[in-house]
Amino acid sequence: MLKWLEYIPFICIASLVRILPRTLALSFGKRLGQLGQHLQGRRVSISRDNLHKAFPEMSQEEVSKTISSMFKHLGMSFIDMLRVDKYSGQKDLDRYFETSGEENLEEALELGRGCIILTAHLGFWEAGSFFLPTLGYNTEVVAKPMRNPLVDAYFSRMRESNGNQIISSKKGARGILRSLQKNHIVCVLLDQHLKGKGSVAAPFFGRPAHTTTIITQMATRHQIPIVAAFSYRQPDSTYQCHFEKMLMLEGDLSEENILANTTLLNQLIEAGVRQDISQWFWLHRRWRPCCEE
Repeated sequence: MLKWLEYIPFICIASLVRILPRTLALSFGKRLGQLGQHLQGRRVSISRDNLHKAFPEMSQEEVSKTISSMFKHLGMSFIDMLRVDKYSGQKDLDRYFETSGEENLEEALELGRGCIILTAHLGFWEAGSFFLPTLGYNTEVVAKPMRNPLVDAYFSRMRESNGNQIISSKKGARGILRSLQKNHIVCVLLDQHLKGKGSVAAPFFGRPAHTTTIITQMATRHQIPIVAAFSYRQPDSTYQCHFEKMLMLEGDLSEENILANTTLLNQLIEAGVRQDISQWFWLHRRWRPCCEE
């Protein structure tokens, strides 16, 4: 019963924004984000604390402005997620998406081992589910199933609407490796807290952040190329994504090297966040002790 009580208002909002023109839908999303900021005081506090610790030189006014911009951006991104299947074909690719560095992606795939796209909850992270398949790449994304199966099914349909496939995070390394062996692209968001076994406390914005080591171990052991890429929202609500030069992790699977390589991946994400700090998920409790619930 609870899942339906959650799903009904969700699907009502989704149905509304799907019939609106894109500009109006995104404007509604911006207002929704502003409302969310007023209603989620705890998340605002977490964001403020994270920003103060990441940028101690930043003034209170700058922090407040960044948080306000972040909530507006997240509201717009949520609305775009609800209607990502509306993007279709080369016309929408040319109109709303600008990509560069595709030669770096091609170079990685030429090795025949697949490619891991390292990304994060930065910009419009769902954009790749449209533009990568539209560019002709076999693409799969690692996603954690949502608690509400009805909502999860909706977002799965959106993510797969243009040919992208989903790898459940519950399948872990096995599902990822199976896709890579087909020389597919696998998109991984590596910027969330993971406690306990299979993680290390790797520096992120100068503070230890518990990060999964699955990608580090897999890429090191099998010499899988990693390409960092983030899709940033532009002022006109188009998106811009650049594929960085491929990275090959070196060394063995010792604890020291796993930490060093995971730190390297966190540094790539941090560099991406610094390009537009208002488009990252600062309200997430990224920095937590491993024993904290």
